[in-house]
Amino acid sequence: MPEALFAFAVLCGACALAGCQAAAPPAPAAVARGEEVTAPAGPGRGAGATFLDRGTCAGRGRASFTEVDCLSGRATASVLARYFGPRSGGPRCPDTTDFVLHVTAVDTGTSETESVPEGYACMRNLRPPHPGDPGRGGGPLTVAGDCVYSERHGVVKETACDGSQPHAPEFEVAELARTRDDCPPSTDLYVQVGGAAPVGCARRL
Repeated sequence: MPEALFAFAVLCGACALAGCQAAAPPAPAAVARGEEVTAPAGPGRGAGATFLDRGTCAGRGRASFTEVDCLSGRATASVLARYFGPRSGGPRCPDTTDFVLHVTAVDTGTSETESVPEGYACMRNLRPPHPGDPGRGGGPLTVAGDCVYSERHGVVKETACDGSQPHAPEFEVAELARTRDDCPPSTDLYVQVGGAAPVGCARRL
């Protein structure tokens, strides 16, 4: 088996920039930088209600995204998953995620129901484009079917597989695996993607 390359992957997506580490010994993905939003704390949210809970929708307000009714004409994206705590070391978003919203902690100093913990929401656009889809050259995750190019020594960056973006694709992530040893012999590049199968097995195009 030929020796495969090792590189860091840097991903770009609409409303999100991700710095995901490439494969070395499996480790948690680095923090993905997305747009920050602040929950409206205080009376009116309802006891136990979670800002941007799974299944709710968001629309862009004057300054940032805000939660809106999914049937509203203002709704532009839905919440696929919602997690508390920093994204670093947290659960991986679903593969169909287009961008990630980072929820800023709000402490009103009055009660837990009126305060909001730090967290993040995994978002999917209600209408195209979907930069998180395989091969589109964007999104906050590396998934099977994505393509990358060498930005500099030891660093690769995602790009569209169809060549529609400025940088031509050089590698395609054929599949995701638990370890390097689980990648096929044809693997030319290992990319860490996080989650249950943290190693992306990429082949040279």
